[in-house]
Amino acid sequence: MIKLFSNNTINLPGLLLLVALASSCKKLIEIPANPPTAITEAQQFADSATAMTAISGVYSYTGFASSGFMYNNAYFTACTSLSSNDLVYTATYDASMQQFYTNGVNDLNTLANTLWGNPYTGLYGVNAVLSNISASNVFSASFKTQITGEMKLVRAFYYFNTVNLFGDIPLILSTDYKKTSVLPRTPVDGIYTQILSDLADAQKALPTTYPSDGRVRPNLYTVLSLLSKVQLYRQQWQAAYDAANSVIGSGLYTLESDPNMVFLDGSNEAIWQLPATGSNNVTQEASTFIPYSSSIPTYLLSPALLNAFETGDLRRSAWVRDYLVKVNGIDQHFFGPYKYKNINATTTPYTEDYMIFRVADLYLIRAEAAAHLGKTTEALADLDMVRARAGLAASSAVTADDIIAAVLRERRIEFFCEWGNRWFDLKRTGTIDAVLSAEKPGWKPYLALYPVPRPQRQFNSLLTQNPGY
Repeated sequence: MIKLFSNNTINLPGLLLLVALASSCKKLIEIPANPPTAITEAQQFADSATAMTAISGVYSYTGFASSGFMYNNAYFTACTSLSSNDLVYTATYDASMQQFYTNGVNDLNTLANTLWGNPYTGLYGVNAVLSNISASNVFSASFKTQITGEMKLVRAFYYFNTVNLFGDIPLILSTDYKKTSVLPRTPVDGIYTQILSDLADAQKALPTTYPSDGRVRPNLYTVLSLLSKVQLYRQQWQAAYDAANSVIGSGLYTLESDPNMVFLDGSNEAIWQLPATGSNNVTQEASTFIPYSSSIPTYLLSPALLNAFETGDLRRSAWVRDYLVKVNGIDQHFFGPYKYKNINATTTPYTEDYMIFRVADLYLIRAEAAAHLGKTTEALADLDMVRARAGLAASSAVTADDIIAAVLRERRIEFFCEWGNRWFDLKRTGTIDAVLSAEKPGWKPYLALYPVPRPQRQFNSLLTQNPGY
């Protein structure tokens, strides 16, 4: 792994600046006056006020990968959407991104190295908070419980995404660089064991209320949202159903009637939503997918995805942008992702935040789990909730198998270009080979996992490579 800090000192100039920026959108905490730019860990965790600067930094979504939340540069969304059949890449200047579209990623791909390295950068900060909070005797028991629950949820989230990209990965639970830098890969089942352990601890620790303004710092239902997804992926249908049922039954979250409202600050649909900062690059998804000129967009929705929309689907008009571009003097239409629309906060009347979990996912998780459990009436009711919001008629599916297929089709439309859902759904359902071999020449089953980046293997000789690379 990349060494971020020395064992004794945390360098925080960027972190504290980003926290201050984040607090202008939502006040997570009070930042101490004239904070230092480089402090020891002992100083950082001397009391709850200074400790909260580090904790707030974990949640800072900024558009820069130097600190804060480590999925803030749109690479995760872009790479997984290109790997599946959601997006087409039209540019030629970025060979690394092109490799994801053609499923030709190799172990020298710089973006694969980013997808591996960024979560471990984030995990270092999470583990630092956990170890210092646990070892300190200056914090109240309630403060320790709250922060430990939050950090374990974040850690589980990082591991869930990374294990689904790479398979076996190192399990790092401390900041002892001498030990963590030479760890071998832990099997997938071992990673999931840790994820479930962290979620169990977080479930016991976190209340149903959010600990700060907005829905930035997790509550119990944030934990249950990730738990429902983890159990769905593990095909533990009853556990997935129960967790999703608790979130939906809380009454805190409702589907927005207008798809254009889903990603806005304060969305009723949001379960976990980070405030973006700055007047430009408000969210990296917007600045990545929306072109700044009248040329052909770099990222287009694939023909297969466009054809999957039903007539009258409100999501097509709300979340897909039609670009009219002259090509050789002839007007042509190109269609790109448009869930996040705000690339300049100073010229738009609304604020978009970065959505992590939203309740539509829980409805479709509960529907899929219910169908597997034989609860077809309940499954259809949940499926039709999502369809109704999209302006569509009730599903005509009848049997459990038909309902599951309908749910997966609905997931494709509802969650395109969101958190790798299409890429992960193809893999977890065992349909990836059939789907992508029909659409992408040269597809091979081993491509479902990204390669372990060569720089990581050169740094740590105990890391093995995924088969096929």
